[in-house]
Amino acid sequence: MFEIGIIAIIVLFVVTTRQQKRIKRIESDLAAVREALAGHAPVAAAAESMAVAKELPKGADLPEGAVAQAAAVENATGGDKASEPPTLEEDKAEPAVGPWNWRARTPDEQAQETAPSAASAPAARRDIETALGTRWAVWVGGIALALGGLFLVRYTIESGIFGPGVRLTMASILGLVMVAGGEFIRRTGFKVPVQGAAGAYIPAILTAAGAFTLFGAVYAAHGVHGFIGPGLAFGLLGIIGIATIAAALVHGQALAGIGLLGALATPMLVSSQSPNAWALFGYLAILLAATGAIARIRRWAFLMVAAFVGTGLWTLLYMSQTPQLDFAVLLFISAVTLAVLVFLWLTGDDNEKGTPVAPALFLGLSALALFNAGDLVAQGGPAWAAVILVAMVAAALYRPRAVALLYGAGVVTALAYMFLMPLQSLWLDLSAGALSVDGMTAVAASGLMPRFGILLGIVFIGTGFWSARRLVASSPVSAASWAFWGVAAPLVIVLSTWVAFGNIDRDFIRALIALALLIGFVAGAEWIARAEQPPLAGGLAVSFALIGAGVAALLMIHMAFGSGMTTVLLGAAAIVPAHATRWRTYPVLGWLSAGAAVAVLARIGFDPTIVGAEFLSRTSVFNWLLPGYGVPALAFGFAAWQLARTTNGRPRLIMEAMAALFALLTLAMLVRHAMHSGVIDAGVPTLAEQAIYTLIALGAGAILVALDMRSPSSVLRYGSMAAGVVSVLFILGQHFVVLNPLFTDEATGRIPVFNLLFLAYLLPAIAAGALALYARDKRPHWYSAMLAVVAALLLFAYATLSVRRLFKGEFIALWSGMEQLETYSYSALWLAMGVALLAGGVWLRSQVLRIASAALIAVAVLKVFLFDMSELEGVLRALSFIGLGAVLIGIGLFYQRLLTRAARAN
Repeated sequence: MFEIGIIAIIVLFVVTTRQQKRIKRIESDLAAVREALAGHAPVAAAAESMAVAKELPKGADLPEGAVAQAAAVENATGGDKASEPPTLEEDKAEPAVGPWNWRARTPDEQAQETAPSAASAPAARRDIETALGTRWAVWVGGIALALGGLFLVRYTIESGIFGPGVRLTMASILGLVMVAGGEFIRRTGFKVPVQGAAGAYIPAILTAAGAFTLFGAVYAAHGVHGFIGPGLAFGLLGIIGIATIAAALVHGQALAGIGLLGALATPMLVSSQSPNAWALFGYLAILLAATGAIARIRRWAFLMVAAFVGTGLWTLLYMSQTPQLDFAVLLFISAVTLAVLVFLWLTGDDNEKGTPVAPALFLGLSALALFNAGDLVAQGGPAWAAVILVAMVAAALYRPRAVALLYGAGVVTALAYMFLMPLQSLWLDLSAGALSVDGMTAVAASGLMPRFGILLGIVFIGTGFWSARRLVASSPVSAASWAFWGVAAPLVIVLSTWVAFGNIDRDFIRALIALALLIGFVAGAEWIARAEQPPLAGGLAVSFALIGAGVAALLMIHMAFGSGMTTVLLGAAAIVPAHATRWRTYPVLGWLSAGAAVAVLARIGFDPTIVGAEFLSRTSVFNWLLPGYGVPALAFGFAAWQLARTTNGRPRLIMEAMAALFALLTLAMLVRHAMHSGVIDAGVPTLAEQAIYTLIALGAGAILVALDMRSPSSVLRYGSMAAGVVSVLFILGQHFVVLNPLFTDEATGRIPVFNLLFLAYLLPAIAAGALALYARDKRPHWYSAMLAVVAALLLFAYATLSVRRLFKGEFIALWSGMEQLETYSYSALWLAMGVALLAGGVWLRSQVLRIASAALIAVAVLKVFLFDMSELEGVLRALSFIGLGAVLIGIGLFYQRLLTRAARAN
């Protein structure tokens, strides 16, 4: 393998020398042609020069002057052969042009080949011959040379021809020869003019193979044979790596990647009995700075990212493997990373570098480990973590394109303090009259964390709002990023320290802090809004600041007040942003009111009793349920009214829906409380309780229809129909099936008329009928028809069950049997009700009522013929058929007279 490498280098040298001789000959001939053209002499010499140029392979590199002169001569001599008549052979298609089938192009052809148009794409397609001859051969040759250096060492070891020193010397000489050969070929002006073969740059391949061989020789001298100590080996490997990266300035980014990989692997290859962290990270700092300088000059983003990633991995490895950290070393490498990023890589005006995600990621991970790793916390890690986070924010503040550092610092701060909360097992206990949280913290907490939190909160608030105001006119997105973290990080810190270190029931100190944040965020939002273009537009940055103020208000209320007052005040707080729309038209204000409504809904979903079941008074109406549900309902209604006169957007619709919902919930919860003797539980409601809920739903439907007629709104329109549909579902499912006293044998009461049947069937029937009549021509036809049919069914059920109560008393279950007179009574009742419905349908001109009467009479007919015929005896059976016949004949006569009048009118 060694001989093959030497032969390859000699061949490359001979080829290059021969090409240089040909180029010099062309230059001299072209000089003669230029003189001949200047004196209008014959151009025979020029033709000879062009012939020589055609003999050169396409890989030859002509000087710029020679190329220009050759082009001029070709134009002067009619290189396009326009003066000669075309022949049959020239009309034929020419073979594909490749490195071994080269011909001179005319200027027009050269322009077509180099033009960056879609039409030239097919012509630029590489053939397999070009790929084999220019790229694959060179890459395989470079790999072969690198492996040859290693195989040389292995061969001499196995055969024992030379001693270790001689072998390593020969390997080093081979590496240096390959590096020198690559530099020599580069200096001779070598380049590959074939399109698509730029990756087959021979000088770079030779240099990379030489660097690879030198890396192996130095490592073998230290790690295998022990000829040199760790210090010298470390220095030599570092010099080779950095020199390889520097050589990439003239050889390309791939070589820089090889050098960086070797340089980063150097500390792992060289071990020491007494490792020195300062030596390691000093070396990494030099490597990072050198790589940053080269990457900045050539704008190699991938190389810079790789350097940041390598340095970050070494930092994390050091933190995980070292029992006693030197925090000054961590601070040093963090400072170097930020300095290289801010003062070296992100300089200039180009925007092609992207955002520095890699340094933000690894610096953030380091800071997070210092905050939350148990052994590092005991060593004082949180203080150093705070310093790193402050430095990251400062770097982002100094260099706006380093905004990823801001996100990294914000995320790490949030995670570090969220880990302080009891995350393993949470449960809330309201039975003792106080909100309590039980659980173990996920990480070991330092007692200084609240103080560090104050420092970080001040940093985020100050830099966030100042930067947001500075950038809001020129870069709204960046301003929004600063405003977001200016409120998010302090809020997370306050919440986490409250749960981890404060009094979860009432904490007035942190409530004051939350109040200060509320005031500061509102003032900051106004300060930012005045710098907007146009002013007071209420953009994204202002929205984030006001959302932060809303969250601060939520925390303040929870920290300072008990559960009952928290619900009431939180509901009342929805008025504030809605009322503020009188002076500011910020779009976020309406959504803040909606957010308060959602927060109240979440609270009552968690605890419907407002203050806990054991502390809820048993007094009807006047208990915590009334203000807990009623005050938010009134507040939401006022907010909807105010928003309808200012912003009038979707938040207004949400507040209208919330106001209607909480009004219904107020009545429903008070009814539930009264019907269950002051106990609010998950028990199945009684029929009387369900009847009240149904009446509330029907009443809500009517109220929403009236409000929609006065102030049209899609929420009111669809909400009214939803209330009607819900009430119908209640009736069909609960009144007729689940809670029907025929199936439950529930007591209907001792009073003859005003009993359970009156409340559960007659009143809902009247309410459903009234709503159907009121919604007529105001809602879709199907809606009114549905309510009318349900009202008729309720009346039918009330009348039927009342008849059964006359015969059975207070308990009317089906299993108590049925007498013959009772059976006949049902037939007579149904026929009478059918006639009444028919009369009402004719009087009200309601087709629905007429159809309902027909259906009821049809049921009566079926009952008489199928049931009464077999169950009744004697006079009752005769009366049943006589009554049915009389009714049917009467109905026929009625319809005949009705049709006769209609015919006369026409």
